[in-house]
Amino acid sequence: MRETLQRKKNQLRIKRKRRVRGKIRGTETLPRVTVFKSNRHFYAQAIDDDKSHTIAYADGSKMGLRANKEDVKKVAAALAEQLKAKGIETIVFDRNGYLYHGVVASFADALRENGIKF
Repeated sequence: MRETLQRKKNQLRIKRKRRVRGKIRGTETLPRVTVFKSNRHFYAQAIDDDKSHTIAYADGSKMGLRANKEDVKKVAAALAEQLKAKGIETIVFDRNGYLYHGVVASFADALRENGIKF
């Protein structure tokens, strides 16, 4: 019972992911920032979809951070610093099928606080 419920949740997330991904696209000057969260860690990367190339990334597990609201702000600050170093101040945010609340919303707010617009 438990496995089928989790499988259904994952299928719904993938469905949301595909629906959103069909509408947004990242370029070199306006990259798509996508997030991934596990139960323990949080990851984010800026992607140029034209070249299929990662422009910048922040890995919460390598930074020794957990997937909670406070630590995600540090991940956002690290990503914002890398983006600013490359001269990027505007992005397209891809929540990767996750609902916009909790950790994902905290990450987005922290990016805005660090000067990234979207």
